[in-house]
Amino acid sequence: MAHVHHGLPQPEDAAQNKSNSRLTRSYRLARLLLHIVYGCVGVNAVFPLLSRKQRSRSIQRWSRQVLGILNVRLNLRGSLPPGPLPTLVVSNHVSWLDICILHSLLPIRFVAKSDVRRWPLVGSMASLTGTIFIDRSNLLDTVRVNRTIVEAFEGGQYVAVFPEGTSTDGSEVKPFRASLFQPALDAGARVAVLALRYRRPDGSLNLDASYAGERSLWTSFKLVAACRSVQAEVIYAGSIDVGEMTRAEIAWAAESATADALHLARPSRRVDAAVSPAGVVSADALATPHPCPLPQGEREPPAKEREPPQRRESPRKGEGAPAKEREPPQRRGSPPKERESSTLSRKLEGLMRAPSPSMGEG
Repeated sequence: MAHVHHGLPQPEDAAQNKSNSRLTRSYRLARLLLHIVYGCVGVNAVFPLLSRKQRSRSIQRWSRQVLGILNVRLNLRGSLPPGPLPTLVVSNHVSWLDICILHSLLPIRFVAKSDVRRWPLVGSMASLTGTIFIDRSNLLDTVRVNRTIVEAFEGGQYVAVFPEGTSTDGSEVKPFRASLFQPALDAGARVAVLALRYRRPDGSLNLDASYAGERSLWTSFKLVAACRSVQAEVIYAGSIDVGEMTRAEIAWAAESATADALHLARPSRRVDAAVSPAGVVSADALATPHPCPLPQGEREPPAKEREPPQRRESPRKGEGAPAKEREPPQRRGSPPKERESSTLSRKLEGLMRAPSPSMGEG
């Protein structure tokens, strides 16, 4: 079983930062694969005969055994709030170990991307243990998933989601997707925020535990098995009573609480979010992005003031120029027929003004 410590990580010998020998790594991988096969067989053969509570206990026990095989030590800070309220558990996503860790702590159902269903062994086991799969390429699938989550809440189950929509190496927190918080609004559920991090015994970030980027699942298995010890830090960052909040406000509050608990920078968004005194983002600010925030103390000028003044050297035709600067009616832009008519008029005027010849001159 995994070792569980409450509070700060316990001091370890510096030698534990080194990797295991190839023999030890192979032994752990063999045990891990056999344990996964055992889980798949048990899920298919036994789960149909068990009650929901018995299934939850079996999943919890199996997950703790995975952590024990890989010598993962849990450091817990805080605990989830008690009570009968339906709860949506959200967390940053670093590794496939995240699922085993949360399963070892809570009777919980996960929301996962549909790609997980196609993973060898793990996919079939995830399906049979109640994982709710979502096709992120299909926006309409969100409606089905939200309805399934609400039904799970009504049945008194915890539901967990990784709202970043991807995994990181643990050095950052990405913006949370607001649409994944819709079930909490529909069911009036509480949102419990957890923060996960993996460390080495010396306290440094354990990048080998992450399952991010182009790293394959098998490569991640081997890297974790090669670590002598993995310290998994689980921090309860608080809960959010959704109340009259919008899902955008809930997402911003949850991602900020996660980043603060891990002492990381809050995620940067594409818009300049207006923060209310309560510390949540304004939905109006999300709907009306400002591409260039003004310095503090300055106001945005009215629309008329922002228009550039017309230059006098290039006025529009017939506009913006004093009367004396306007061109006469026979300007260059006149049509050809108008120019010919003006020329004939001037010639006629000249003939009329010329003195008439004397009748006697010849």
